[in-house]
Amino acid sequence: MIAIGARKIGYQQLVRPMAINSKSYGGRPECQQIGFCMQGCKIGAKWSTLYADIPQALATGRVELRPQAMVLKIEHDKTGKATGVLYVDQDGKHQFQKARVVCVAGNSIESPRLLLNSASSLFPNGLANSSGQVGRNYMNHATAAAVSIYDKPVYMYRGTAVAAVVADEAGHDPRRGFAGGYYLEGLSLGLPFVAAFMKPGGWGREVTSAIDMYDHMTCVWVCGEDQAMEGNSITLHASEKDQYGLPVPVVTKTYTGNDDALAAHGLKQWRALSQAVGAKRVIDMPAYPASHNMGTNRMSANARDGVVNKWGRTHDVKNLFVSDGSQFTSSGACNPTLTIVALAIRQAGHIAGAMKRKEL
Repeated sequence: MIAIGARKIGYQQLVRPMAINSKSYGGRPECQQIGFCMQGCKIGAKWSTLYADIPQALATGRVELRPQAMVLKIEHDKTGKATGVLYVDQDGKHQFQKARVVCVAGNSIESPRLLLNSASSLFPNGLANSSGQVGRNYMNHATAAAVSIYDKPVYMYRGTAVAAVVADEAGHDPRRGFAGGYYLEGLSLGLPFVAAFMKPGGWGREVTSAIDMYDHMTCVWVCGEDQAMEGNSITLHASEKDQYGLPVPVVTKTYTGNDDALAAHGLKQWRALSQAVGAKRVIDMPAYPASHNMGTNRMSANARDGVVNKWGRTHDVKNLFVSDGSQFTSSGACNPTLTIVALAIRQAGHIAGAMKRKEL
C-alpha cells in the first residue's frame, strides 16, 4: 500500500536497507514474513550481533566475552598511550585488563561518558579531549509518526517491520522550508505499541474505533536529519553518581524550528500518500520518546575540530579507537546501525593492518 501510494504522488526511490536474510545465509534461515519483528526475530533471519557475530567470534577460540562487567576508566602511561582498562567484573571486583589497543563502543552517551571519566593529570578535561569536542554535537533524529486507516484489511504486521522506505525526500532542498531531509519509513508497529503511542492518555470511542481497525492500518515513521549543535551534549553530573561512584551522564537536547518544519512536511506528505490509495482516516501521533543516538565523539580531519580521525582513532591517543555511532559528524536521514557496522568492519581491517606493520 505504501509503495503504491508513494508512486501515485510521484515518489520513485523506494528502498529497503535491512540486514535480514532474503535467503539462507550464515547458518540462519531466510525471512518467512512472520511479522512483529520489533519483538525480536523468531527464527533468526534478522541479523543481530547476539546470534550472528558474537557466537562466530567465540567459536574461533580467540575471543573472550565477559558479561555483566563495566569499564570504569581507560588507563594510560606517562606518554599518553593507553595501557588498558579498569573494570568491575560480574562479582563486583575491580580488575585491570592490559591492552595493546583499546576500542570504545558504548555509543553516543556511554562512550563520551567513559572518556570524560578517564580524565587524568595529562588529560585534565577528559581522555582524547584536547579539542573540547568529547560529548558535543549530540544528535538523534527529528521524527514524527502517523497511522492511516483503510476500508479493507492491509495486514501491515505481516512481513518485515520496515517493509517500505521512501527516500525521495532525503536530500537537502531548502525550498521546502527546512534544512536536511527525511525518510518516510513504513513501520509495522505491534498492537500494544499502537495502543500506547497513537494517542497517549487518550480515551473513548475516538481511540477504540482506531484500535479496532488495527489490521486495516499502515503506519509511518518520519526519520529526519538532526542538525549537529555543540549545545546538544553529554556532560557529567556535578554530584549524582552511579553504583560504582562515577558521575552519571547528563543528556542535553534542544529541538529546533527546523525539526518541527521537517516533521510537519513529512506528515503532510504521508497524508497525501495515504489518501492517494484510499485512506479514510489519518491520525498524527506524537513523536516517540527516543530515537537513534549519534555524535559526541565526532570524526574530523584536524585534531582541533573533533575527537577521532577517519579510522575512528582518537587524535590524542594513538592506540585508542572509537567504534560506534558517536563518530558521526551528521545524522543524515537513515537509520544508523548499518553505517556503524560498516565503519567498525573498516576500522577492524585498519587495526589489523597497523598491528601487522607494528604501527600499533
